[in-house]
Amino acid sequence: MTIAVGDKLPDLKLKERTPDGPAEVSTAELFGGKRIVLFAVPGAFTPTCSLNHLPGYLENRDAILAKDVDDIVVVAVNDLHVMSAWATSTGGAGKLRFIADWDAAFTKALGMDIDLSAGTLGVRSKRYSMLVDDGVVKTLNVEESPGQATVSAAAAMIEQL
Repeated sequence: MTIAVGDKLPDLKLKERTPDGPAEVSTAELFGGKRIVLFAVPGAFTPTCSLNHLPGYLENRDAILAKDVDDIVVVAVNDLHVMSAWATSTGGAGKLRFIADWDAAFTKALGMDIDLSAGTLGVRSKRYSMLVDDGVVKTLNVEESPGQATVSAAAAMIEQL
């Protein structure tokens, strides 16, 4: 079953790099009592993710936060170290929260997993964005192709805010 508008996000553990080192973060902690823009990418450092999807959110960070949004979170089925390196290399560290869904548990619980083995990526996340208010999905935008970032792009999210 795929998550839908009106559904509450499942309570699972994810990972992120903090100034104190690797940390486990629950989805309840990440989304509870906050208004969060979440976007997911098939993989850090992949072309569409690095050249199109992520840059739009970095460039529009202030405009998004000005719309009564507490934070912007990017999640990928990658390990903590890859997500941390991606945050640093893109200039996104400290601007967005780069969250590692290392075992795809979050992605699978949302029904957003996709098998990209034909492209040597294995099980990854579909590309999507959502507005989450206190853990509840308010908007959901899923791309039809993992190589596109249009309906889940920052510009589309700003229009929905």
